[in-house]
Amino acid sequence: MRLSFLTILLLLSTLPAMAQGFQAWVRGLEARGISVSAGLWEIDTGKVLERHHDELALVPASTTKVVTTYALLKTLKPDATIETEVWGDLKDGVVQGDLIFKGDGDPLFTSERIWLLAQSLKKLGLQRITGNIRLDQSAFDAQREPLGWENTSANTLPVVRALSVDFNRGENGHFVIDPDRLARETIQRILQETGIAVEGRIENLGQGVPRKLTAWTSPPLRALVQDINKWSNNFMIEMLVRRFGAGSWPRGIQRVQAFYRTAFALGPEALQITDGSGLSKDNRLSARTLAIILRGAYHDFEVGSEFVSSLKIIGGEPWKLKVKDPNLTRRVRVKTGHLDRVTSLCGYLQTFDGRVRVFAILLNGPARDEDVWEQISRWAN
Repeated sequence: MRLSFLTILLLLSTLPAMAQGFQAWVRGLEARGISVSAGLWEIDTGKVLERHHDELALVPASTTKVVTTYALLKTLKPDATIETEVWGDLKDGVVQGDLIFKGDGDPLFTSERIWLLAQSLKKLGLQRITGNIRLDQSAFDAQREPLGWENTSANTLPVVRALSVDFNRGENGHFVIDPDRLARETIQRILQETGIAVEGRIENLGQGVPRKLTAWTSPPLRALVQDINKWSNNFMIEMLVRRFGAGSWPRGIQRVQAFYRTAFALGPEALQITDGSGLSKDNRLSARTLAIILRGAYHDFEVGSEFVSSLKIIGGEPWKLKVKDPNLTRRVRVKTGHLDRVTSLCGYLQTFDGRVRVFAILLNGPARDEDVWEQISRWAN
């Protein structure tokens, strides 16, 4: 079929118009003092469709979670779980001495799950504890926060301990000063409500050797990653990264970087991160690095479906559209990022003709959410 002269002109003018729109968007941002690293790529071939300084490493904020959650899924596998062990000297329904809870980094050890754990202890015949509730925090080292947090304006993470209850937050949602006290008091209260007495004797002469009584298993990693990426849960990802490093934040980050060096040939210059959540302003990623990881995850048969489904679905689930564009409903899956003077967004979009694109936008400076979604709408529509 021969195309008309007018149709040919329209086809020839489409790509330049798109490019002009993208470049005008970039010029407008840079004129406001905003640094831009952005790009759009074909998901199948990796061909770049539009880009601007896509290799420029900027502060990524919470889009860092794309890097850490995919590395965890690929390395540990989606069905991986974490056990919180319970130890004690149980005889004839009585624990002689303390009941010990040994943490190993379960980020979802909440009151509701402790209640279920208490039921399992009751089924074992436990009726009374002569001592106290004791915590074993030895799985994590003494470091209180990741490297680089002294340079961030965000203060959104409580202390991360191997055994942490209710995200180390009180009933008002605020951080608690003494998370171990919160854990002990919460566990004791729930045990007593279940009908297990905690006598709290300090001296317990004749106490035997504690043995492992039971263990509480966390949800699988795929479910934890869903919570992390959809709700941008900083506490949960820092717990998992620290556990990934056998209790050490630096080792956890080093393992993440080693994974990408081996699997994607992304060296330390491409993957400059000091934490798992993106709170550190020492983190540096480029749009190109994020796109490489996102595209690799999309085509990963083993864990790709779990990773992609963990991203926010714009216009679906409980999230409203950031822009008043109903055309974007369920056509954009994203990880957002926000810090002071940092606005970032990366993920996947589907065009009207069904083609899937991978994109990443990092803005450092006085940007707004509207600045990002203006370009996303242009790419998707």
